[in-house]
Amino acid sequence: MLSVMRNARLAQGLLRRQCMLTSEVQVRSASGRQVNTVILFVPQQEAWVIERMGRFHKVLSPGLNFLIPVLDKIKYVQSLKEIAIDIPEQSAITNDNVTLRIDGVLYLRVTDPYKASYGVEDPEYAVTQLAQTTMRSEIGKITLDQVFKERESLNISIVEAINNAAVEPWGIKCLRYEIKDIELPDKVQEAMQMQVEAERKKRAVILQSEGVRESEINVAEGKKRAKILASEALQREQINMASGEANAIIAKAQARAEALALVAEAIGKRDGGNAASLNVAEQYVAAFGHLAKTGNTILLPTNTGDISSMVGQAMAIYGNLSNKQTADAQKAITDGIAEETEREELKLIKSAEKDLMRNIKQQETELRNKFSTSPDPDQN
Repeated sequence: MLSVMRNARLAQGLLRRQCMLTSEVQVRSASGRQVNTVILFVPQQEAWVIERMGRFHKVLSPGLNFLIPVLDKIKYVQSLKEIAIDIPEQSAITNDNVTLRIDGVLYLRVTDPYKASYGVEDPEYAVTQLAQTTMRSEIGKITLDQVFKERESLNISIVEAINNAAVEPWGIKCLRYEIKDIELPDKVQEAMQMQVEAERKKRAVILQSEGVRESEINVAEGKKRAKILASEALQREQINMASGEANAIIAKAQARAEALALVAEAIGKRDGGNAASLNVAEQYVAAFGHLAKTGNTILLPTNTGDISSMVGQAMAIYGNLSNKQTADAQKAITDGIAEETEREELKLIKSAEKDLMRNIKQQETELRNKFSTSPDPDQN
């Protein structure tokens, strides 16, 4: 009976001690408070830090584990999953002295359960304070405009600064940092709104002026091309007209030449002179027939009524012109024959000179051969 009572008291003491140990276990985003039940099942992505008689013993890995009652104690339970921590809103001053209100989200993970348990008292609080101070420091290096433009680079700088300070001593790695909201003072917001409106108006004015410029350029270009085309058309028209006139003149000249040739041929035939006289008389009568139809003042010869004398004068003039042309042609023929004869004489003189020089060279050669073959009297 006494032994049963003694065992019951011992069991009560063990239960009290287990309850005290359970109240001292620190849990950080894990499955809950754990009690040393000798046989333990550690969940995946959790690390249980075990102390034996108040000293660090080991870290339990996921799965089946065994502990010694009373001596072993589950001191810390660390979660190895990625944890998201809200960074409280804080004020920061930019390089151009503008006060901002910024908050963000920090994503981290425990890489070393031992350092996370014994390296810092409260890892989440320490990382949060480090993120806030780093954010204020990085924002103080840039201007307000760069805060909005270089938001991604600002997040990267904060992550690098936290990792340099927390990975080695605390066993916590910062994966990324994101800025959620940026609040500006009311006056700064009004100034930025006015700046945006001014920029929009400026762009609108510029676009309108560019449109007017392009329109004027297009109109001027159209007028220029129209003038060029008109001048090219006028030039082509003048060229065509000149070509037509030239062809007409050539055709008239050819027709006139053929007519004169036929007239000359006809005059050279029998009774050609009489026919020419008759033609001149007809033209003379027709010309006098048109004199009374015009109001111009003219001079007439005294013998206008004597048609035969007028025809005779015209034929005499024609005969003189024909005789002159014949004499000129004969002179040209005589001059051509004289020049041809002179050229033939020059050719004969040059041919004779060449033959004479050839004979002289031939005689010199014969004399040289003769003297070279004759015997020397000294040798005899």
